Amino acid sequence: MGPAVKKTISLPPDLAKQIDEIAESEGKSVSAVVQDALRLAHREHLKREYAGIQGYWSRKAREKGVLTEKDLRRYLSD
Repeated sequence: MGPAVKKTISLPPDLAKQIDEIAESEGKSVSAVVQDALRLAHREHLKREYAGIQGYWSRKAREKGVLTEKDLRRYLSD
């Protein structure tokens, strides 16, 4: 990881308290807890994006009658 970039954020009091509690219970800094949360949110975003792309191409394949790998091989060799 390169040099850290400092950011200032505002949180509602209840969320700030939760972050402090998590940091204390896990023996991490508040910064580390926020970093973990952002990484998790990013992973979930990518999963949703992948599922959307997969759904799109699955619909396109069904429209072309491509339902199995055998269908796909036949379609691609045409």
